[in-house]
Amino acid sequence: MFPKDYLFSMSTKKLIYCLLFLSLSIYCDSLIHKGAKLKLISSGFKFTEGPIADKSGNIYFTDQPNDRIMLYKTSGELSTFIQPAGRSNGLYFTLDEKLIACADEQNELWLIDPKTKKKKVILDSANGKKLNGPNDAWAAPNGGIYFSNPHYKRPWWTDKSLRQKMQGVYYIAPGSNKTVIADAELVKANGLIGTPDGKKLYIADIGDKKTYSYDIKEDGSLVNKQLFCEMGSDGMTIDEKGNVYLTGKGVHIFNSKGEKIHHIQIKGWTANICFGGADMKTLFITQQQNFYSLKMNVRGPGAHFK
Repeated sequence: MFPKDYLFSMSTKKLIYCLLFLSLSIYCDSLIHKGAKLKLISSGFKFTEGPIADKSGNIYFTDQPNDRIMLYKTSGELSTFIQPAGRSNGLYFTLDEKLIACADEQNELWLIDPKTKKKKVILDSANGKKLNGPNDAWAAPNGGIYFSNPHYKRPWWTDKSLRQKMQGVYYIAPGSNKTVIADAELVKANGLIGTPDGKKLYIADIGDKKTYSYDIKEDGSLVNKQLFCEMGSDGMTIDEKGNVYLTGKGVHIFNSKGEKIHHIQIKGWTANICFGGADMKTLFITQQQNFYSLKMNVRGPGAHFK
């Protein structure tokens, strides 16, 4: 026979767990639009990456092996924005509406004017050495740029050697073309995303299967590094409630405390993700050869353009 207080405590625990599960389920239902299902917009790409919205909610994303940046307008029109595109990977918009492109064909970071389609190479080396291959970038509200520098051997490279031992994250201060190491203590950094107020940054160390949070100081340096969750990620995004979206095997949603609250199941490898659409309430997902969307009830960081 078990003691009565033991039985009571067990039943109480079960009740608490059930209530927690129910509250999480209700919260998740409030994130995703009622009745919304994953919608395939287009397929037939070789490998999609780097989706990001402009101020109107149009989505730019890359098809890296085909060396092109695609444009999906809020009207539903899909077209090639530029080709060739420097084998661009991750993309992000600055507040002055210039498109940052992680162009790893020549290990460069570009700035593209969407109106003229003219590009400017803003960085091709750090500390006197070529970059490994800019992978993902985030533009802070002050104009600074953070980008990850992992080493993935690309089939279009003639020199596949490791150029820099540091596979962490660099920072470029506003108005500068020099890099500062933001975090070198990462095995292989990949996705990163900051809060629209510029106070916090999340970096995924896909090489160590961990994601960290940092506070951002006024000079752009990162402090108060904390383990956010025991999961790495490819691309990342964030919503207006502070929930962080990680990719890889589908989409994993964590609240601001690092607690997993939902999983959007998608077959294959989910590379990257962003919010967009006219109201910034649609989630756009790049998954191998495919490009998906999902209607949401929350807005994404693209809303900071409004």
